[in-house]
Amino acid sequence: MSAPAITPVFVRLKLSLLRNGLRQSGGRKAAYITSAVFALLFAALQLIGLIALRGHAHAESVVVLAVAVLGLGWAVMPLFFPSGDETLDPTRLVMLPLRPRPLVRALLTASLVGIGPLFTLCLLVGSVVAVARGGAAFVVGAVAVVLALLVCVALARAVAAANVRLLTSRKGRDLAVLSGLVIAIGAQIVNFGAQRLGASGLGELDPAAGVLQWVPPASAIGAVHAVSEGSYGLAAAQLALSAGALVALLALWSRHLTRLMTSPDGSTLPSAESASKERSSTGLARLLPAGRTGTVMERSLRYVWRDPKTKAAWVTSLAIGLIVPVFNAWQGTGSVYFACFAAGMLGIQMYNQFGQDTSAFWMVALTISSARDAYVELRARAYALLLITLPYATLVTVVTTAMLGDWRRLPEALGLSFALLGAMLATGAWTSARFPYSIPQEGYKNVAPGQTGLAWISIFGGMMAAALLCAPVIALTIWLNVSADGDDWTWLLLPTGTAYGAVLTAAGLKLAAPQTARRLPEILAAVSKG
Repeated sequence: MSAPAITPVFVRLKLSLLRNGLRQSGGRKAAYITSAVFALLFAALQLIGLIALRGHAHAESVVVLAVAVLGLGWAVMPLFFPSGDETLDPTRLVMLPLRPRPLVRALLTASLVGIGPLFTLCLLVGSVVAVARGGAAFVVGAVAVVLALLVCVALARAVAAANVRLLTSRKGRDLAVLSGLVIAIGAQIVNFGAQRLGASGLGELDPAAGVLQWVPPASAIGAVHAVSEGSYGLAAAQLALSAGALVALLALWSRHLTRLMTSPDGSTLPSAESASKERSSTGLARLLPAGRTGTVMERSLRYVWRDPKTKAAWVTSLAIGLIVPVFNAWQGTGSVYFACFAAGMLGIQMYNQFGQDTSAFWMVALTISSARDAYVELRARAYALLLITLPYATLVTVVTTAMLGDWRRLPEALGLSFALLGAMLATGAWTSARFPYSIPQEGYKNVAPGQTGLAWISIFGGMMAAALLCAPVIALTIWLNVSADGDDWTWLLLPTGTAYGAVLTAAGLKLAAPQTARRLPEILAAVSKG
């Protein structure tokens, strides 16, 4: 008696997971439906745009690059969003009597259910229509669409299976912090590429497309264009590459599934040597001041290194703070004043200081019995932030100035950056005490339900206040630059901005300390909500 097919069971399981997930809350259902509508609308517009490329001289380059980027997206999706699809974790099935090959077929089929595969299908169909000419090309195009779609899905599954032990561990979730970095870099690369294409035309894509047409899954679309040109041998080779890649990915996936089903999980167990080394490491503590100030600074810096949410915020701020001024300088459209973006992005980390502690803030609250205790606590947190921000803002400003060759404006750019940083530290300390909110530890939300208004007031209200506080230094900078002999005195903006930022920081901490000591119960209730 043959075993029953498990593929229909897994397809129904995937549909049940989607349906039951939407039943958990109205907000989740609304978010899913909204994202699905926007994704499908974008897919439809993309399909129309690709079809409109039909007959264009460089259509092949566009679609080959688009499919290559799509394949890259499928490869990195499990690393950046490990909790985005519960079926990506095959360890949930280890107790079931399932063999790897039938399991691979069932999971592969179930993976074709969802918005992502439908979006991919629309892009692939549009790509084929854009480059196919003749009946033979459309026949090959039908095969190419299936091959490319299966390669994308199998690639995501193979990557997830190879890293599932890491991705489902606490340390492994730290990989998600790279998503902010990739998005920031990717947005600037797309912006830079769009400007280059606008100036030079789509012909700039031809060299890259010539290489990527031999890389699956883009090679499948390249085969369609080859058939349209009458190069049947070339098309056969490109299709064979895609088919070989699919077979290799399925074999790799099957091997990792076998290992997952038969080997114990030791990914989260540190070795005794590494644990002992971590316990005995006190290098950071030796470099910090003694007493409460050093203890709070060390705690804050360890949060930056160890807490996934805090690390994600810092990685994103560090990346964007560097990318915006440097990319604009690289394109020749920037200014040394863009370097202030680094200080602004890192200054945001001072906002909602107590919310970053979440429910653990009660241990901090027990040590605060007066405004003096609150002042020392806030001052030490500001010191920890300055330990990273001051050298980083200086580095970004110097690099931006060097790329633009405008060394005369380096002192005023640094002075503005330091003044802005001081203003954001001052307003961040005050809003942390006045408008605290909770940051959920699970998922990708950065604000607990019902506290969105508090977050908006805290961050955007504080940023507007910081901009107003910087108005004197900004006005002085403008006056010196427009006055006849002001260029001889712009160097004064560096010490002026530095001193002004230090005064603002001290004043902000002094004003925030009594608020913090008086509102400890309210702060504790707010940051523990999530």
